[in-house]
Amino acid sequence: MVVSEKPMDGADRLAQEFVQFAVDAGVLRFGEFKTKAGRMSPYFFNAGLFDDGAKMARLSEFYAKAILASGMEFDMVFGPAYKGIPLAATVAVELARQGKNVPFAYNRKEAKDHGEGGTLVGAPLKGRVLIIDDVMSAGTAARESIAIIKAAGAEPHAVAIALDRQEMATENGQDVPHSAVQYVRNQLGMQVCAIAKLADLLLYLEQQGGDAGREHHERVLAYRQRYGVEDKE
Repeated sequence: MVVSEKPMDGADRLAQEFVQFAVDAGVLRFGEFKTKAGRMSPYFFNAGLFDDGAKMARLSEFYAKAILASGMEFDMVFGPAYKGIPLAATVAVELARQGKNVPFAYNRKEAKDHGEGGTLVGAPLKGRVLIIDDVMSAGTAARESIAIIKAAGAEPHAVAIALDRQEMATENGQDVPHSAVQYVRNQLGMQVCAIAKLADLLLYLEQQGGDAGREHHERVLAYRQRYGVEDKE
């Protein structure tokens, strides 16, 4: 197996460290998994398994580093219910630790009919809003967040995710020639920052060597060849 000798930049190194972290945490697994689109994927990324304080602290550090390195401008962060709620809170804490203190907010799935009421919790939505989520499969959560943010009079400006699967999205049960990330970036005009991409996962597997590494690499590569999209960024 030939491993690329191209020197890594900071983003590449961060992505490789993140993939290793996700594997070690049991969040990124290999085998056979059915996706929301009905595809049988040779890998599965379940951010819900970042399930203790140490893992969340490390995860938020990866998010903050990737967000700050991207150069994206934003005034606050927003976490869509439910997985985006702890992500927005912990990433806001880490951003402050790294020198960028911004407000954060999140939504409820059901409106509260007592107390302060409503579906929004946290700081008022205003200015340029950065949406923080785990992955983007169909872009549904992003569209819902965009509607919430616009309704509050703020600007949905960018999205940060942990992993870009770089695969075709589905519409009405049919594959389309673009990913959810590309749709949000190209059709909705929003910036998207991902800590790592499927290409980074393939590089990680390529560098692992051994029978297991080769087998996983071959299966993930075959999956990308079948369902992957060209990264035109």
